[in-house]
Amino acid sequence: MGSEAPVPKWGSKPCIMGIDEAGRGPVLGPMVYGCLYCARSYQKTLSTLNFADSKTLKEEKREELFENLKADESIGWAVDVIDPRELSSKMLRKNKINLNEISHDSAMGLVSRVLNMGVLLTEVYVDTVGDAEKYRVKLSERFPGVKFVVAKKADSLYPVVSGASIVAKVTRDRALRGWLLEETAENMHKEFGSGYPGDPETKAWLEQHKHSVFGFPSLVRFSWATCTAYYKEFVEVAWESDQVDEDDFNGSNGKRQVKLSSLGFTSKRKIEETESSGRGRCKFFQSRKLQQLTHF
Repeated sequence: MGSEAPVPKWGSKPCIMGIDEAGRGPVLGPMVYGCLYCARSYQKTLSTLNFADSKTLKEEKREELFENLKADESIGWAVDVIDPRELSSKMLRKNKINLNEISHDSAMGLVSRVLNMGVLLTEVYVDTVGDAEKYRVKLSERFPGVKFVVAKKADSLYPVVSGASIVAKVTRDRALRGWLLEETAENMHKEFGSGYPGDPETKAWLEQHKHSVFGFPSLVRFSWATCTAYYKEFVEVAWESDQVDEDDFNGSNGKRQVKLSSLGFTSKRKIEETESSGRGRCKFFQSRKLQQLTHF
């Protein structure tokens, strides 16, 4: 998503870019990375457009500034919207990808996208994630022809990053307002407050929308510590381990048996016995007479 028009004439001249994010901390909704770019010669004019750190502006002002920059033919912009399910799945997979890495990948993806459009990027200003110098080196190694400035509070220091902050924040706010809940349970609503873990309205929404079997709606970043506190209230699930024969639990593999058991693994035969008897199944499945199929 972004300004989709052909690369303007000024794109062939030395250009600067700012990159910032919105929604890194909330337990609900996507994380959005936004960028704003323009000719280096437009930098002074950019500083007169009243861009500021989006967190310091009211929603109405952010919307107004976003519409202004969209209409400005001397400015280009783009966003990367990272779905909450993607965030959680990456952070919980076997080879985990932490939030800093996800953020770095998103920022580098925006730089690549604009370079591939044919824009002559010479300087990029980035709000830091993690150690600023290490991040700068990482970016410079990936894009050796571009000068990177990585700084804390870059959105309040550089107008081009302030503009990117507005792009990211407005995009996330609009995504949340227009979010269509895929789940169809009764009494679901979108009065979830700010989405931040400490917001009482957000906490109340999580409490109202949890499910003992299915967890939370897809709007929720279920890998967040805010959500893990609810896990003790959920139904315990026995997972069938991959390529583990019941015979493997004998003899020299005794230590492995203890380890797998502590993680909730059990043998295929045990699972089938439990499923066929109905023991241990959630009432949701029992009431609907749902059983595990072993033969198709």
